[in-house]
Amino acid sequence: MNWPKSTVMELQRDGVLLVEDGNHGESRPRPDEFVKRGVAFIRAADMDASDVLFDTASRINDVARKRITKGIGAPGDILLSHKGTVGKVALVPDDAPPFVCSPQTTFWRTLKGDRLDRRYLHAYLRSPYFHQQLASRAGETDMAPYVSLTSQRGLHVLMPDIDIQRRIGSIVGALDAKISVERKIKGTLADIARALFQSWFVDFDPVRAKSLGSSSSLPASLESLFPDTFEESELGQIPSGWTVGSLDQIAHFLNGLALQRFPPNENGSLPVIKIAQLKAGNTEGADLASPNLDPGYIVQDGDVLFSWSGSLECVVWSGGKGALNQHLFKVTSKDYPKWFFYLWIHRHLDEFRRIAAAKATTMGHIQRYHLSEAKILLPHKKLLDAADRIIGPLIESINVRAVQSKILGRIRDLLLPKLISGELAIEDDAEFGVVK
Repeated sequence: MNWPKSTVMELQRDGVLLVEDGNHGESRPRPDEFVKRGVAFIRAADMDASDVLFDTASRINDVARKRITKGIGAPGDILLSHKGTVGKVALVPDDAPPFVCSPQTTFWRTLKGDRLDRRYLHAYLRSPYFHQQLASRAGETDMAPYVSLTSQRGLHVLMPDIDIQRRIGSIVGALDAKISVERKIKGTLADIARALFQSWFVDFDPVRAKSLGSSSSLPASLESLFPDTFEESELGQIPSGWTVGSLDQIAHFLNGLALQRFPPNENGSLPVIKIAQLKAGNTEGADLASPNLDPGYIVQDGDVLFSWSGSLECVVWSGGKGALNQHLFKVTSKDYPKWFFYLWIHRHLDEFRRIAAAKATTMGHIQRYHLSEAKILLPHKKLLDAADRIIGPLIESINVRAVQSKILGRIRDLLLPKLISGELAIEDDAEFGVVK
């Protein structure tokens, strides 16, 4: 369907749209103006899966904020990264704190909702049609990929009838809302699992409470499984009857293959999971390898993957079936539940990163003996089994929700170009709300 289109410059001239990036040059914040508490300074790194990560964003003081005259964001803005990492898009929520855009980000703000619907614009900026325009301009300089504000003013926006815009925005927005809810629940479940693990197996809160004659607030059947005294160990005082072990004692760490030696064949292919895929959480654009690998080197959703070189990360994988590349461990155990070794790895992750960072002459990494040196505590089996009935379902639910979110994301990404192009017709009386 040939919908009318307008350039950003035309829409700005008509007062429909405002597009503005952050301050450059002397007006931008100086290094000594970044503080722990202040106004959020949003970079491309602070945008993830259409969300703005205000909690982890850098912050600037009042002196810097008063000097800034451009890129002052507002709730409802749509943010676009346009330098270095080009094409990230995020919608600023209605309850957003004060923030400003960095010189690498631009806000797109609808000024006339009866001409340009905000949710439609958010969908449009993620469409292949728009990203093809970005890609054609991102290489206009010899520097890092960059689409200047001047270039952005020449970009086109498809402008169907406002009712169609709203219906497209409603459909895509409903999927976005469901994905966002799943992500927030997943984060909450992860926080609960980590808190329980920390309390029971690191801080020994139930044991400390019982040793003082106090209640741990746990159900009696669970509280009874914790000892009420401590004993000395190589790690200091630990709960009586518990033993000291190591990471490689409770789990098997299988290193991946040099998969360039296993190219795709007549039987098909598998995406290669490298560190980049681990960090992205998906296999989009991944290299391909033969599917005829030992089953141990084939990754499935729910597997624990640990990158021991370069960027050290540990995740429960949810990016679909793939092949395990070198520099990644697939971590399994016949004797201990997944959450137990996964959370113990995370307990040691900062130390592993410190070890890797100290290797200045090579790519930062750890070695197998570091897994032996990473000490853990082993409670008795009855307590571990009881904890597994509580923490195990939390970890499994996290993975299920992560997979569901990715499926919904794929559905949205399949629908998006068809909706934006008009290929997928929308009935005039169609109603769409937030997916429950």
